Amino acid sequence: MVFRFQKACVKYGVPDVDLFQAVDLMERKNIAQVTNTIFAIGRTTYKHPEWRGPWLGPKPAEENKRSFTEEQLRAGEGLIGLQAGTNKGATQAGQSFGATRKILLGK
Repeated sequence: MVFRFQKACVKYGVPDVDLFQAVDLMERKNIAQVTNTIFAIGRTTYKHPEWRGPWLGPKPAEENKRSFTEEQLRAGEGLIGLQAGTNKGATQAGQSFGATRKILLGK
């Protein structure tokens, strides 16, 4: 019975890495993997437009290829992105964290 379910899942388009093993369900060895398979089926339903039932989980990302001209690619070479980091103008002036510390000197 479990093997038929797994074959049907593969035929439907569920990746085989997302399928549970029979022992996971029958002997309750890895219920988390069984749950993962259910969510994988839910994700796969997004690929079937004939499906009219409820969705389970987020819609998988779709490929979004972009093409740039040589001129556009060269225009970005001279820019330094903000992720490169900079410390220009970075100081600790004006920062105040809580009350000042008072140190009393003994006599």
